[in-house]
Amino acid sequence: MTQTAPDKLRALLAKPGLITMPCCFDPLSARLVEQAGFPLSFMSGFAASAARLGMPDTGLMSYAEVVDQGRNICNATTIPIIGDGDTGYGNALNVKRTVKGFAQAGFAAVMIEDQVAPKRCGHTAGKAVVARDEARERIVAANDARAKGADIMILARTDARHDHGLDEAIARAREFRDLGADILFVEAPRDAAEMHRICAELDGPLMANIVEGGLTPALPPAELEEIGFKIAAYPLTLLSVAMKAMADALAAFRTGVPGDEMLMPFDEMKTVIGFDAYFEEEQRYAKRR
Repeated sequence: MTQTAPDKLRALLAKPGLITMPCCFDPLSARLVEQAGFPLSFMSGFAASAARLGMPDTGLMSYAEVVDQGRNICNATTIPIIGDGDTGYGNALNVKRTVKGFAQAGFAAVMIEDQVAPKRCGHTAGKAVVARDEARERIVAANDARAKGADIMILARTDARHDHGLDEAIARAREFRDLGADILFVEAPRDAAEMHRICAELDGPLMANIVEGGLTPALPPAELEEIGFKIAAYPLTLLSVAMKAMADALAAFRTGVPGDEMLMPFDEMKTVIGFDAYFEEEQRYAKRR
């Protein structure tokens, strides 16, 4: 029997060791993550908004756009993908619809957070969280959606550290676990000591979010594992290197053309995108004539 995406994620979480998770933003980046041998990816809201809209991650990308982007990503890969469900796009009933829609799109898990709407990237200015009662309500609604048939895991995120301190963030995360969340994510701890506290005071699996240049120290994977994290997410790395590579190529056009050292060989590009597999299958059908 074919494993579902949530089953694949559950199996990964049951294995020992840290899961290094480069995050994707479109089907091509997701294919690259899988082809590089990583067992898990996350559709970064920041990166997806930048790639799809050319706009910041400030709640501008609609529910329908996010689900469409996610469905295309999930269809392009066989590894489990976690989706960024933001605040759930409204009240508790919206959260239920969001969780159901993410499950139908093929996501292994959906992240629901406690920010006010419109949300903000966790490492940028202007973010705030809803009251704890409303935050709990979102996780209850997400779990209700799953109880009514949505085959998906729940990743509960809190951004309460920013305005209310680490004690409140840990308290919220603990309640989210009690309400049925499968994975916990306390966003933007400020130093290694806070990261140790999170792992010491909360049951796993726990996710660390490593934003290069962000508020949380970019500790090496071995140290993150030693502290107690199960997943190390890198939400912007692929987007950042892709943007820099494109900017460098465009700069090269000012005096000529980009050199071969800047380019992926054409044959390799075709293989990554799927031309070889397509032509192989095309021939298989042609032989049946």
